[in-house]
Amino acid sequence: MQKETTAYTLARLPIAVSFIGHGIVRIPKINQFSEGMVQGFSETVLPLYIVEPFSIVLPFIEFLLGLTLLLGLRIKLISMAGTILICILIFGSSLQGNWSAVGTQMFYGLYLTGLFLFADYNNSFLEKINRPLSNIKGL
Repeated sequence: MQKETTAYTLARLPIAVSFIGHGIVRIPKINQFSEGMVQGFSETVLPLYIVEPFSIVLPFIEFLLGLTLLLGLRIKLISMAGTILICILIFGSSLQGNWSAVGTQMFYGLYLTGLFLFADYNNSFLEKINRPLSNIKGL
């Protein structure tokens, strides 16, 4: 089991660092990021009053997802939340006709689903101390 838990930890790290990196790069220039996202959706059917608030919270969500994945805390819940976020991003990229982004986002979704599927191999210290506090069966 040691090899599997080590492999699971190693599998968590790249996607965690990627999400953290997305947040770290975007948060300091949140206004430019938001304006760029709003402009990118200006010719889609998605109302801009939805795009703008989403573009402001997205980098913070990405950072928190990444940090939580890095720490190995509540992996099942976080991988589900991450997959839902990726589905939202896939929908937006599809509306823009940005098919290369859709492909990358699908990979993220599959990756997060794999983390969910093999979450029993998560052996982080924080997850161990948090397990007794979990009230939601299976999460």
